[in-house]
Formats: sequence, C-alpha cells, structure tokens
Amino acid sequence: MQASKLDDPAAPARPLNGRDYKTLALAALGGALEFYDFIIFVFFAPVIGQLFFPQAIPDWLRQLQTFGIFAAGYLARPLGGIVMAHFGDLLGRKRMFTLSVFMMALPTLAMGMLPAYAQIGVAAPALLLLLRILQGAAVGGEVPGAWVFVSEHVPARQIGFACGTLTSGLTAGILLGSLIASAVHHAYSASEIAAYAWRLPFLAGGVFGMVAVYLRRWLHETPVFAELQRRKSLAAEVPLKAVVRDHRGAVAISMLLTCVLAAAVVVVILMTPSILQKQFGLSPALTLSANIAATLCLSLGCVASGALAGRIGVKPVLLVGFVLLAASYYLVFAIVATHPAWLVPVYALAGLVVGVIGAIPLVMVNAFPPSVRFSGISFSYNVAYAAFGGLTPIAVSVWMKNTSLAPVAFVAVVCALGWIGVCCLRTAPPHRAARALVSA
Repeated sequence: MQASKLDDPAAPARPLNGRDYKTLALAALGGALEFYDFIIFVFFAPVIGQLFFPQAIPDWLRQLQTFGIFAAGYLARPLGGIVMAHFGDLLGRKRMFTLSVFMMALPTLAMGMLPAYAQIGVAAPALLLLLRILQGAAVGGEVPGAWVFVSEHVPARQIGFACGTLTSGLTAGILLGSLIASAVHHAYSASEIAAYAWRLPFLAGGVFGMVAVYLRRWLHETPVFAELQRRKSLAAEVPLKAVVRDHRGAVAISMLLTCVLAAAVVVVILMTPSILQKQFGLSPALTLSANIAATLCLSLGCVASGALAGRIGVKPVLLVGFVLLAASYYLVFAIVATHPAWLVPVYALAGLVVGVIGAIPLVMVNAFPPSVRFSGISFSYNVAYAAFGGLTPIAVSVWMKNTSLAPVAFVAVVCALGWIGVCCLRTAPPHRAARALVSA
C-alpha cells in the first residue's frame, strides 16, 4: 500500500500554525474546566457531608460516606474511558472528545441544583453518587482522548510540546478549583456556604463546561484518523482485544509510568498540604499558598518537559526528571523541618519538577499504533490510575505510622521503579517514531 505524506520520514517539518494553536487552546481549556469540575467536590466535601447525609450518624461515618462518593468517580474512570476509547477508535476522536466535556458539565451543573437530604431524604446521596459516577466516566475518556487528539493534529516535532501543554491544562484545573474554593471561603461565612454558596462553584463549572462543549464544535477530526478512514485501516475487531493481545509491553510501560504520574500528583500536590500541617504544625493559610505556587509551577513544568522531550527524546527527560522529583520532594521536608518560612519556594520547586509528568503522554502516544491508540492509552492510564491512585493515600497513611518520611520514601520508590521502566524503553531517534503516525 502506498504511504501517504503523514508517515513520510522525509517530509519537511513545519512549525505550528494558527489552526494548531487553536486546537491546543481549545483542548487545554476544555481539559482545565473538566478537571475543575471533577476536583471541586473535594474542596467542599465537609459541607456536602453535612447536607447530604443524616445528621444523626457519627461524623466519621459521614466523612467516610462522603469520600466514598468522591472515590466512586475514580472507580468509574476505567469503564467510562474504555467505552469512550472504543468508539473513539472506530467512529472518530472528535465525537468522543466533545462528548466527554458534555458528560462532565451536565452532572456538575446538576450537583449545583441537587436538593439536600432534608428535602428528599436518601435519594439525595443516591443521586449524588450517580452524578459522581458520570463525572468519573467523563474524565476517564477526556484525558487519554485529549492526548490522542492533540498529538494527531500537530507536526511530529511538536507532539511533546502539545502533550505537555494539554497536561498543563489539566493540572491548571486543579489550581482553578483551589482558587475558587479559597475565594468562596473568603467571601462567604460558614452559614452562608452551607445555605447556598457551596453550590456556586458547581453551577459555574457546569455553565463553563457547556461553553467548552460549544467551542469544541469548531474543532476538526484528526488528520491521522481521517487517513485511517480513507485507507479503510480502522481496527477490524474490538480495539481493546487487540491491545491486550498484541501490545502487552506497551500496556505494561504505560501503566508503570501512570503510577509515577499518580504518585506525583496525589502525594506531592494533593496530600502534602495536610501532611505538612500535621507534621510541622504549619497553618492552613501557609500550606494553601504554597500549594497554589506548587500547582502553578507544575503547569509550567509540564509544558517545559513535554517540549524538551519532543526535542531531545523522552528517555533523558524522564530519567533525569524522576531523580530530581525524588530529591526535590525530600528537600521540602528537610528544609521545612528547620526553616518553615521557606515552604513556598521549596514547594514551588518541587511542583516545577513534578512537571516531568508532562513528558509521559509522549511515551504512551508512541507506544500504540493509530488504529488502537485511543483504546491502548485509555485502558493503561485509567486502570492504573484508578487502582494506584486510590490505594496511594491508604498506603502512605499506613506507612506514616512507622516513619514521618513515608511520603518521601513512597515517592522515591515509585520514581525508582519508573526509572527502571524508562531504561527498558526502546525509542527511535527524536521525531522519527513520532512521524510514523500511520503505519503503511
């Protein structure tokens, strides 16, 4: 079969054009809003627990049930991601890319209007659980779908930059959630938040999500998928079946790197503020400010690491980055123990190094052929993140009973495993593997 220009290694590299930047901007914006919608729940979990469960039950049980509903979103990610990826490989990337935002925006808007336990009784937590499951299914399709979508749009030389930029947009959603939650708590009293103000971030997220759905209508199907359709080279069987049978090595390395990504985000970004408060007696205001700085630097680091990986190759970026990640996180605990006033700069440095995760999608994109790329990434990423991301807080908490440096040790162990996995990667020279977007 005659090769097309899409997979011609001799084709001259072109710079990003206006259409590429539009695609990146809309993809990153939608991803940021979707992650905001997914994460805003955790910032208002105490209030939600008071409103959606009976007042007579113990506080610990109410908290357990509330976070159980939050965790349900993570458990729903693999199923939603696999189903959406299946149709993304068969019907088109754009359709699923738009559907994932709609599936996130609608439940978020509904959460903001949902009656509490006092109004509808046990139906309140049941409906909340259903909406949370829909959110989890949506984000399970959004993340791998976004990586595939942008990587198949931009020139081969820019795939690393595109994936890093998209990942930066996802992490920006966490930062946006933190800022909005902080603003609500500063603008309203506790009684006002419980009465109505807790709904405002959900309503805003739902409305902005609908705007993102509208904006994504202007995106175009990826050239790679269009070429697969033209050649009639779409998967001839269930894509996931081909992934599990023919690409086990790619699945294994993708899952391993997803574990590093999950540990970096869950431990270093999400868990560290509360850990520092308990271990060093730091104020919530100080740790929140430091966390905002770290998350902002994380977004910048994702773009930088993705762009660098696209230029010099992903192996050196990840090998050096994993070492720096373990070292910088240790530095946070070592310095804060004696100089707590230095928390903001050292935590920001650690956040910047966490940005090495922006290079990880480049490995996944190149690991699977186009016909099953969406399914391969979605299966590997969502299964590993749901399992590892869900168990990480438990593992770290149990380990902390034996040593106060358990979070540091946990991150170091995961980085070491990731380092070994990257050493086993077989990569083509820079850009050559990325150019072969469609196999002849």
